[in-house]
Amino acid sequence: MLYKSALVLALFGSTNAFSFTPVARVTASSPLRVSAESADTADKVDIASLEKQMESSPSSPSSNPNSPNPDALQPGRYDSVDYSLTFPALPKPPALDGSHAGDFGFDPLGFTENFDLYYLQECETRHARLAMLAVVGWPLAELVGFAKGGVAPSVMNGFGFGGAVGTLLIFGALGYFDFKTSLRSTRDTKLGKQHLSDMSNIWSVGVAGDYDFDPLNLYNKLGDDAAGRKGMRQLEITQGRYAMLGITAFAFLEKLTGHGVVEGLGSMFFHPNAVLPILGAGYWIWSSIYEVSDPRAFPIKIQYRQGGEETERVLKQTVGNLGEFVNKGNWVEKVQDKAMRAIEDAKNSKQ
Repeated sequence: MLYKSALVLALFGSTNAFSFTPVARVTASSPLRVSAESADTADKVDIASLEKQMESSPSSPSSNPNSPNPDALQPGRYDSVDYSLTFPALPKPPALDGSHAGDFGFDPLGFTENFDLYYLQECETRHARLAMLAVVGWPLAELVGFAKGGVAPSVMNGFGFGGAVGTLLIFGALGYFDFKTSLRSTRDTKLGKQHLSDMSNIWSVGVAGDYDFDPLNLYNKLGDDAAGRKGMRQLEITQGRYAMLGITAFAFLEKLTGHGVVEGLGSMFFHPNAVLPILGAGYWIWSSIYEVSDPRAFPIKIQYRQGGEETERVLKQTVGNLGEFVNKGNWVEKVQDKAMRAIEDAKNSKQ
């Protein structure tokens, strides 16, 4: 028993009790790298130096190729959502998780399940850019008188000789430009390398539609980081989708009516008038008060949005006060009197 007690005291009382006990090797990414060694060597370690190393920042993630890039976009933005954000009644496709600009989980025809996602993004981006140019050029040609018969040349409207030649030249130039920037040939440019870094946590092919073209340096206006550049791409593809819908509507509208889009029904978009501002103000007021209920829950109905009832009450009160002010000042009668006097003066001047 005596020797056992002495052994226990030696184990707990001596600083050299574990003199030759091996210690686990720490990985190379750790600031502390030690191997199994004797306590004599460990006793010579500079404690102050170790503390300084522990307080310093860890090694850069780039030293480990398998570690995620903290400055890049993170995948799976909408992993917790199982429905399309564009149309919640539809399920979210597996390939559309919100990692890319313009991705809101909308693919009712299932293209993302049958085609390469990069290829689909490339096609959409190129068509969106063409549509944004066309949706401006189409009505402009009609406004300045370049359009024969008052309608812009198109597949449905037909082409004159000059329009056909011009269209072929433009599409030939755009086709050559598309060819030169296809097959991810810009990945080694400065912007291409930036895209590879931004998307490194998602895939290794950068950004679709990268032409390495930003002469006005607008790409980083929303932030000189991965999120800011994604935001700018989000704006581009959103406006491009509107443009694709708009140019399609132009073509069908002119085919059905036989008139240019700058005349008739579409004239309010291209000529000064009060109709469009009134419609815009009406929609803004309506959307400030009401909203459409979740389409996943039936029946779908119009309901007050958060704070909508208070907005409606304040609006009604403001309109009522304005009406009382007008009635007290007899403004309607005064305007009518001035109008009648102006008409009489005009008649007298003609006589």
